[in-house]
Amino acid sequence: MLRDITIGQYYSVPSSIHKMDPRFKIMGSILYLVSLFLINQIFAYAAVILFIGLVIKLSKVPLNFILKGLKPVFMLILFAFVINIFFTPGEGDALIKAGFVKIYPEGIERAFFMAIRLVLLIVGTSVLTLTTSPIELTDGIEYLLSPFKKIGMPAHELAMMMTIALRFIPTLLEETDKIMKAQMARGADFESGNLMNRAKALIPLLVPLFISAFRRADELAMAMEARCYKGGEGRTRMKVLKFTRLDLVGCLVMIVYLATCIVL
Repeated sequence: MLRDITIGQYYSVPSSIHKMDPRFKIMGSILYLVSLFLINQIFAYAAVILFIGLVIKLSKVPLNFILKGLKPVFMLILFAFVINIFFTPGEGDALIKAGFVKIYPEGIERAFFMAIRLVLLIVGTSVLTLTTSPIELTDGIEYLLSPFKKIGMPAHELAMMMTIALRFIPTLLEETDKIMKAQMARGADFESGNLMNRAKALIPLLVPLFISAFRRADELAMAMEARCYKGGEGRTRMKVLKFTRLDLVGCLVMIVYLATCIVL
């Protein structure tokens, strides 16, 4: 299950999406997420699915690899689906009545749209991290936050912290998997029992995981100090971010996509 989490990973393949400017990809992802919470029609969701399908096709990232990231959040999607079915009031007659439980057509419709929305949200954010390296993400976030430097916001430091946190997600998951296997070899049981028992069995993982995380953070800090890292002040870049024709085409496609969502 831990290996199924794809957020924070970078999938290196030569594709047009990988070559795009990280600033455009970050802003495009934000607009994509906003569009998910504005639409409420089946045809608009069809347009979103076609759009994200085109992006995945151009990124050359295997679809099964992206969908693998849905497994860890399946219970969250199912929980949101059930909550919307049972707690959405309706105006007409209920389809199902069993005591105080009433299921209306509006509840089924909202639950269906909520599940699709969560799936598309996770897939969209996964495409961003899978097609953008940590260094490009740092540079893109720093550039987008640079206007806030005038009010004293440390844009470079914030961008660096967010990127390091995102990059360390796969590393910590891999470390958790190693600790679980080591404890299972010593007789620990993480799979039997009910949900509460399995959650309690994970508590012994926290101490070694925290120790490992602090050790890795200390090693990273020493490595950055050894390379004379002093923040973004006076920092130069080997690769300067530049918008290309590919980004212009992406902007036009994004405009068409947003206009389609608004019309639908």
